[in-house]
Amino acid sequence: MSHGLSSNFALLVVLFILLIIIGASYL
Repeated sequence: MSHGLSSNFALLVVLFILLIIIGASYL
């Protein structure tokens, strides 16, 4: 269960970083 939580957290972090990069490119 802890491995799944870790992978989900990593995925959220990656998506958040991509969102910031896309937002910065639009700005």
